[in-house]
Amino acid sequence: MRLTPFETAHALVALTRLGILTRFRFGGPYWRWRRSTAFGSREHTLPWRERIHAAFEYGAWVARMRRISR
Repeated sequence: MRLTPFETAHALVALTRLGILTRFRFGGPYWRWRRSTAFGSREHTLPWRERIHAAFEYGAWVARMRRISR
């Protein structure tokens, strides 16, 4: 799925917000859980570019869910 520039900007804001809320502790419980549910055992087999794209898709999804819940 290709993200629009609008979705990409919102994804970046959502990911930054999640980073701030978790104090950027990417080895913490939330991010460990997030990686295991998003990638499972495939995490280390995915190319770097695909992992970044998947992270932005997740950020766009988070932004949409926050917008819907308001």
